[in-house]
Amino acid sequence: MKRYILVIFLLLMTFTLSYGCKRKDPNDTPKNSAEVPGEVKAEAGTEMVLLEAGRFTMGNEKEIDATPHEIAVSSFYIDKYPVTQEQYEKVMGENPSRWKADKNPVEQVRWSDAVKYCNARSVAEGFQPCYDLQTWQCDFSANGYRLPTEAEWEYACRAGSKTMYFFGNDSSKLADYAWLDSNSGGKPRQVGQKKPNPWGLYDMCGNVWEWCNDFYQVDYYQQSPEEDPRGPKTGETKVVRGGAWKFSADSCRSGYRYNEDPGYSDVCFGYDIYGFRCVRNNL
Repeated sequence: MKRYILVIFLLLMTFTLSYGCKRKDPNDTPKNSAEVPGEVKAEAGTEMVLLEAGRFTMGNEKEIDATPHEIAVSSFYIDKYPVTQEQYEKVMGENPSRWKADKNPVEQVRWSDAVKYCNARSVAEGFQPCYDLQTWQCDFSANGYRLPTEAEWEYACRAGSKTMYFFGNDSSKLADYAWLDSNSGGKPRQVGQKKPNPWGLYDMCGNVWEWCNDFYQVDYYQQSPEEDPRGPKTGETKVVRGGAWKFSADSCRSGYRYNEDPGYSDVCFGYDIYGFRCVRNNL
């Protein structure tokens, strides 16, 4: 009898120790879109966040060009911060920004400058570039860096929220999360100084507008596909999102859309309100 009790005790101890020492696989990622995703570092040291695939309601009835509609996006990596001047210069060998500071977001970049950076960063890290710089088309099957689609950008910004801002509907709280006209002091600021959104992404609101891959079309949402929409095939301008240091709280709403000339030509000079962050497919 004593031997039987001893055997049971040893078996229980073995199970307890085995279960207690079990470690979570570092590659495991949240399955619920409300959970905070895991952070990763790219080969060059750039911090990124891995977002799981999910569905969300894109747009807002208060925006004249953003009819609410349900969208599904595939899993992807996204930069934790906007690309900084230090990061841009390391890859491109120059810093076009007006407001020089290593940790500030790079600005005065055209859409075409941003995609050239994406390609150069891809090559530097051994990935396949996404963009054809002759046609400016994006190969979404490539494993390199690219600009987020408008849907990916809003999915990342909302972080599971359905309110006007990712923190709620009260714009008086925006200063805790964003640099805008009321608190920026008339210039862009160092990234990561405000609170992040629930998924650990900084400066999604304010500081600099962020280029998206999509062409802008005022009624595109009415014909958008439900799975991984990539915007119209052609257009005059490209989408920018998130607001900027010299814009009001309204422009920082999660569903607010803005657009600008992409500046394919070198004669088109980028403004000091436009920056970007990169994404990469989770292949």
